[in-house]
Amino acid sequence: MNPNPDVSRRRLLRLMGATPMLPLGAGGVAALLAGCGGGSDNDTPTTTAPTTPAVTLASVSFGSMTAPTLAAAAAMATTSVGSTMTVNFSDSSKLDFKLSYQPFFITGDMVPNGNGGTILAGGYYDINNKAIVDTTVAGKERQFFSDSPDGTSLLTVPNANVAGVKGNTVFAVVQFEYTTWAQDGKTDMYGRLPSPIAVLTLDQDKTTGKLTLVKYHNVDTSSVNGLWITCGASLSPWGTHLSSEEYEPNAYLAASDAQFKAFSKNLYGDETTANPYNYGHLPEVTVNTDGTASIKKHYCLGRISHELVQVMPDNRTVIMGDDATNSGYFVFVADKEKDLSAGTLYVAKVGTGFSLDPAAAAAPLTWIKLGSATSAEIRSLAASLKPADIMDVKTADPADATYTKVTANGRVEWLKVKAGMEKAAAFLETHRYAALVGASMGFTKMEGTTVNIKDKIAYSALQNCQSSMVAGHALNVPGNGISIPKALNAGAVMMLNLKGGQKDTAGSAIDSEWMPADTKALLVGEDIAADALGNTANPDKVGNPDNLKFSEKMRTLFIGEDSSQHVNNFLWAYNVDTKQLARLLSVPAGGESTGLHAVDDVNGWTYIMSNFQHPGDWGGIHAGVKGTLEPLIKANYKDKFGAAVGYLTGELAQFKLAKA
Repeated sequence: MNPNPDVSRRRLLRLMGATPMLPLGAGGVAALLAGCGGGSDNDTPTTTAPTTPAVTLASVSFGSMTAPTLAAAAAMATTSVGSTMTVNFSDSSKLDFKLSYQPFFITGDMVPNGNGGTILAGGYYDINNKAIVDTTVAGKERQFFSDSPDGTSLLTVPNANVAGVKGNTVFAVVQFEYTTWAQDGKTDMYGRLPSPIAVLTLDQDKTTGKLTLVKYHNVDTSSVNGLWITCGASLSPWGTHLSSEEYEPNAYLAASDAQFKAFSKNLYGDETTANPYNYGHLPEVTVNTDGTASIKKHYCLGRISHELVQVMPDNRTVIMGDDATNSGYFVFVADKEKDLSAGTLYVAKVGTGFSLDPAAAAAPLTWIKLGSATSAEIRSLAASLKPADIMDVKTADPADATYTKVTANGRVEWLKVKAGMEKAAAFLETHRYAALVGASMGFTKMEGTTVNIKDKIAYSALQNCQSSMVAGHALNVPGNGISIPKALNAGAVMMLNLKGGQKDTAGSAIDSEWMPADTKALLVGEDIAADALGNTANPDKVGNPDNLKFSEKMRTLFIGEDSSQHVNNFLWAYNVDTKQLARLLSVPAGGESTGLHAVDDVNGWTYIMSNFQHPGDWGGIHAGVKGTLEPLIKANYKDKFGAAVGYLTGELAQFKLAKA
């Protein structure tokens, strides 16, 4: 700190005590440091301090919380935070923060709509923007609302102006993946409702950084035929929300698929109207200055099980999660910066040496070009073609050499592309076509992706490493480069080195400096025999990683779990320099950690966004806790129909006014 401070201790205490957020941005640091000038209790300078070197952020570290147990059952039934964050500065001073969780709302709450009225948070709407009503309990009809908020982006828009904002105007785009059950508790609603997506207008207090919801706007998705199972999301470098449509519907079975027929019925009022080729794409949401938004779908990034994508710093290269069995590494390179409406799609071949041992060498990746296209031309093909126009698909061996046996989407099939339909196959039947042309379609549950720009490393989550990844399994493809000796159900986080100057397998140059060149394990979970609480993965290691986000300023990889092996799912922080892993929070038992977004600087404040899904969604591992926790979770979260959208905050636990 300033060696000759003329700083009011009382004023600093007042600033610290009022600060609920993580002050890592330039403005936040300036507000908190006591060495950047003087002030009395009335903030009037009394002396001029000598010039001293600027005090800058040196590092950030996190102190881990212990996993909750039945000894504190209430903590297992809510979002529990017992972690700390330490901010170290260049002059060896530091600030320590005790972290806590602040929700904007619980889904099912009535929240302000910005026009003096209210709107149902997480509510579902049909293609005409009419509420979709749950009628499964007579006399208790109500609008469906989601228990599964997911991808969230925190952003600002120049010249934003929304009534009710007193400080800075900040927006959050939040999507809702699905709802688990209807009111009767018996009717499975997964994938049967069109996913809503909303813009939250938030009032950012200029002094404390606190965010307060002032407006909830439901985005009209009718222009893109509604949304299908929106899962993870990311913020593009140009400030738009990149959504996802997970588990693309099987176009060859859609006419008889009860799930897809119900989706069409709820969206259009008819079981046959929805076209499966309109789903499995990448939606992009652009927020307007008034807190409304527009949406478009990009059809040219492949029709796969889109999870959390990440755009590289070149504003063109997109690395994609592919949350499926027999999934692959896909990369899209846009023709123009900040425009995903046209470009080239690639899929990886994995070379020898793939391993889940973090000490092992990386396995090389090479890239197959699937094709180049515009979103408009693929959308036109989606509207005009039927599945049988694109390729023949057989589920039993036709004993015909013109068909090729492949393993894709967790099944074995025999395929033959129709003449002239290669582009349609590449972009509308992407999983099948990628397997057909020899890609390594052998991963299981490839979830979130993110990027460490400084080190030029991408990270990719494998929720499970099982079935198609395991040698000898019926879904494993010998020779495709992905083969482990036994399943690791607890999953792994992979790291991929990014390089330029690469060529595709046909010898053509790939126009990107950010293509993955290899892959190796960074963090792996550990399967265990069930412990006393019921965990079947080591609770002190990451289990079934899902959401990933990297903070450049904090040099930290944040990891959210979607685990059926941890009784409570956790949000973790892993420092890539110190290799320290810390548990930051625990979501309600049976819930999933979602909506992760680490934002280094919004008007000088740093935020870690975090949601959860489906609290009390019990599995076999919960047998020992369900009886105790069920009534607590029901009381906390609307009989288990609600879930939280919110963020981590920080309370100052201790601070240093001067050097020791």
